Amino acid sequence: MPAPPPCAALSARSAWGMLLALSCGFALSQAFRSTTAIMATGLRADFALSAQALGVLAGAFAFAFGAMQLFIGIAIDLYGLRRTLLAVSPLTLAGALLSALAPGYGVVLFGQVLIGVGCAPAFLVCTVFIARHFEPARFAAISGVVMGISGLGLLLTGTPLAWLVQQSSWRLGFGLLAALAALAWLLVWRQVHEAAQPPPAAAARAPVRDAVRGLGALFLLPHTAGIMLLALTTYASFLSLRGLWLGPLLIERHGYSLLASGHVALFASLISLFSPACFGRLDPGPATRRRWLVGCTLLLAALFAAIGLLQREWLDVGGPMAVALLSGYMVLQYADVRSAYPAALTGRAMAAFTMALFLGVALMQWVTGMAASLATARGVEPYAAVMLTIALMLVLGALAFKCLPAPAH
Repeated sequence: MPAPPPCAALSARSAWGMLLALSCGFALSQAFRSTTAIMATGLRADFALSAQALGVLAGAFAFAFGAMQLFIGIAIDLYGLRRTLLAVSPLTLAGALLSALAPGYGVVLFGQVLIGVGCAPAFLVCTVFIARHFEPARFAAISGVVMGISGLGLLLTGTPLAWLVQQSSWRLGFGLLAALAALAWLLVWRQVHEAAQPPPAAAARAPVRDAVRGLGALFLLPHTAGIMLLALTTYASFLSLRGLWLGPLLIERHGYSLLASGHVALFASLISLFSPACFGRLDPGPATRRRWLVGCTLLLAALFAAIGLLQREWLDVGGPMAVALLSGYMVLQYADVRSAYPAALTGRAMAAFTMALFLGVALMQWVTGMAASLATARGVEPYAAVMLTIALMLVLGALAFKCLPAPAH
């Protein structure tokens, strides 16, 4: 069936329908970025991976995802949401299939890079779509709804994926995700039709140069540094726990089965479905939003420090639930970015911010993997080192955000 022609003006019903389709792609990217926590045991057994190698593997997706954000932002400006998404996202399918068939660690690592590139447009297209088609006052609330919907991907990598991997292997898990990637591509092809006329090839170079110059201007603004340094730590803390260390921590610290650790991941993911929308509705506005961001980040750091130091089963199970609940405040960072820059810089600011989020994930997963390996070599409980490292990085991010210049509202 041919796809309908693009439409320049969208009704509210059409806008919500397209946003739902885009959110499904974002949910799938959430699934891919959180698979390592469930597949870690099988990958370690098959490829004899150290904790540091596992951190590099988990960070490969985030690094590729983050590094592509600026290019994706430029592509969206030049070619539109639909064209960009349909052109790039097939790499997700290719990377998932490659990972499922991988004979060794290097091939799985390359597969994760392909998946990261393929998923790179997933969230940025949602934020740009919201900015273009919904009222500015509703940006935080609608972004919270989208982040909640995307949490369905985290549900998939809780109990369902843990059961599948326990019954078969991690390879079948990647095979299932590859099939879902194909379905997500078809959904976007059928449902999303936003008008976008690409410029002639001869004329495309100037907008690219202008976009790069605009990005330079963005980083010259004094308040950009604090915003980006906080971005490096917040989402990274949640994803490093939920997407990498939660399963190994429960299995090795408390003797949980893979399925039991999947149950904990599932409940944490359920909570993460609703917390962004709640914080989006509680958005206090520009006058006090930054104080909320600092306070919530420090509280999150305290939670990670407690998990690391106390080593109690009730806290290692309940702590991730509390982290999932509190992490909804991160939606306020998007509202902060939107209000911190003029309209002409909004697209590039969102792209740079999303890049910082995921480069932060890659950095934190690599650093915590190194911390775990060093702790093990010195006879120290590795997950204490991991959680305290995350807590320290959160405190440093909050201090940078608090002490560096703030935007003038």
